[in-house]
Formats: sequence, C-alpha cells, structure tokens
Amino acid sequence: MKYLQRHQKRGAGLSDNDPMAGVANLFDLGLVFIVGLLLAIFGAYRLEDLLQQDSQVTITKQSASGEIEIIIKDGKKIEAMMVSSEQAKGRGQRLGTAYRLEDGSMIYVPEGNP
Repeated sequence: MKYLQRHQKRGAGLSDNDPMAGVANLFDLGLVFIVGLLLAIFGAYRLEDLLQQDSQVTITKQSASGEIEIIIKDGKKIEAMMVSSEQAKGRGQRLGTAYRLEDGSMIYVPEGNP
C-alpha cells in the first residue's frame, strides 16, 4: 500500500515511463532544422528575390533530353514554358565575331565588306 501512495503523491503517473513523450520534442527539432535548411539554401543560391513581390526573376533548367524549361517571375505572376531544342533553333546569318581581350574588355568585329 505504501508503494501506491508514494506514486500518487508524486503525481507523475504514466508520463515518466512513456517512451513516446520525447517524440514531440524531436518533431519540433525537425521543424527548426527544416526551416534553417531552407533559409540556408535560399541564401546560398541567392533566391531571396523569389520571395519579394515586386521582383523579376528568370530561371532556366535543361533536362537530359535537351528540353529547356524557362520559369519567369514578374511581380506576383509566375509563368513556366517548356522549349525543346528544335524550337530554340532559328534561322539567321552570322553578323561578326566577338573577342575578349586580356584585360577583360570585349571587341565586336562585324563580318562583310568594310
């Protein structure tokens, strides 16, 4: 009888022996870790502009099959387009050649008759 009275006075009940009591703390720790990881990724890739309402961002991604996805964010509007390599080809003519000099400047030399 003294054993039951001692546990009742302590008021702990089943919570002392509950193995699931620490799961809530692990869940909270996981949420904090995920938010920190997202902030680190946004900072590493300089993607803060995606969160601003008045920014303009263009992202291009290319798949292994050669398709290019262009994602354009203009203010609150986000538009995604799929472009294949056939669509990206165009007809035109060569206008000239560009050269980068040792000091980093660029020179454009047009082709054709002077």
